[in-house]
Amino acid sequence: MDGVDHEADVSVLLQAWSRGHVDARDRLMEVVYQELRRRAAAYLRRERAGHTLQPTALVHEAYLRLVDQNGTAWQNRAQFFGVASQIMRRILVDRARARKTTKRSGQWARVTLDESVAEHDPRNVDVLDVDAALTDLATFDARKGQVAELRFFGGLTLEETGHVLGLSVATVEREWKVARAWLYARLKDQGARRGI
Repeated sequence: MDGVDHEADVSVLLQAWSRGHVDARDRLMEVVYQELRRRAAAYLRRERAGHTLQPTALVHEAYLRLVDQNGTAWQNRAQFFGVASQIMRRILVDRARARKTTKRSGQWARVTLDESVAEHDPRNVDVLDVDAALTDLATFDARKGQVAELRFFGGLTLEETGHVLGLSVATVEREWKVARAWLYARLKDQGARRGI
């Protein structure tokens, strides 16, 4: 199946799910499973060494939360992956908070910022710091926060991000450039305060 047919298939299944067809939801998961797993694996590669969450487990937990989205008016593939990105972010942040609460040892759950976020100085940062920085960015500028979340946690392309948010690719690119610089500065500052 080529990319255009695949996208159309996903959109048709999402719309059928919105109308209450559970079989469409189940078929959708078969169609998007590998893409969700690829995105989860890409994110988890940035996690601290020794983390226990596997991409399959993250996708399954996200799936359980996605199937509870019965009232969502699904429109297209990009919107679906945007919601899936938000859900994966919540799962990872919840797990990091639980680990931090359990350990209380000053250990932080670490993720690696790749060149897409910190072009000149990739390093490990706390996933909770990333979440706090994204939340602060969204408070300061909601659109930049949405772009950053979809790009960083969701792994959406510029085109997919634009589709989800109803923005041109050029606008997404500008917003992402500013958001990435803002996040880098914020995370660098947080690391400096901790002596990382």
